[in-house]
Amino acid sequence: MTSTRTRVERIDRVRRFNRHYTKTIGVLSEGLLDSPYSLTEVRVMLELRHTPGIDAAELCRRLDLDAGYLSRILARFDRDDLLERERSEADRRRRVLSLTPTGVKTFDVLDDRQIDAVASLVDGLDDTRQREVLAAMDVIEAAFTPSAEPATVVLRDPLPGELGWVISRNGAVYAAEHGWNGDYEALVARVVAGFATDHDPQRERAWIAEMDGRPVGSIFCMRGDDEATAKLRVLLVEASARGQGIGGKLIDACVDFARAAGYRRMVLWTVSLLADARRLYQRAGFQLESETDVHLFGHDLTGQNWGMDL
Repeated sequence: MTSTRTRVERIDRVRRFNRHYTKTIGVLSEGLLDSPYSLTEVRVMLELRHTPGIDAAELCRRLDLDAGYLSRILARFDRDDLLERERSEADRRRRVLSLTPTGVKTFDVLDDRQIDAVASLVDGLDDTRQREVLAAMDVIEAAFTPSAEPATVVLRDPLPGELGWVISRNGAVYAAEHGWNGDYEALVARVVAGFATDHDPQRERAWIAEMDGRPVGSIFCMRGDDEATAKLRVLLVEASARGQGIGGKLIDACVDFARAAGYRRMVLWTVSLLADARRLYQRAGFQLESETDVHLFGHDLTGQNWGMDL
């Protein structure tokens, strides 16, 4: 369970990010993008621009706006000749809304300014940093968006370039979540390079977990110290994809392959602080066999050796 102190620190971190980001994108100004309109008013314009014929009730639902607040916004649009109200042809009791030609022109000017403003932020970052920022945005969006239906998850062989993805994402994820230094990424690079340059497809294999068309996880089955023993290595699941059972599926695929390949035993090495991974290993049948205090990746850790008979 998260301690009270940790919870307070995390809440403060989210609030600090919100303060920084709202200032960065300019939404604290009296008018958004040097216009006389607020962020909420421009957001309403966007819905009207891209969904002509929408009614006020649907606008309230989409934007989670109070009906009285929306009514005041629409009244201002009326005064500024931005809004057109018509009776629905399908239901004469409904009044549908759309932007007038003046409203369309007003929004399009603001939309172009917004594109330029975002471009100035993105263009100031190199390609690697842009990818990192976009990946972080995906994590945030997924974390706070209720899932309407289960995501589609596929386990498959790595595509060209994805072994590099395994190295990069391991380095980034463990640095962000545990503060590990570049030694861990170097370790993963050596493991993956060894697999790429010299592996027996009959007895060794790598899997990429793909969710909704993008890689979100990995695992490797590799030869152990003797012909009867396989090693489970480089298990990773992106934070945005956790809670979908992907880690368990990767482990099951790895164990099933090792068993079918004729191994009689499977082992793995991990550290004690990775509690979620440890639970997955236990669920798959692995047992803790030994522990050793180590200093790795810039931290004092407890290394663990796990194993299971196949």
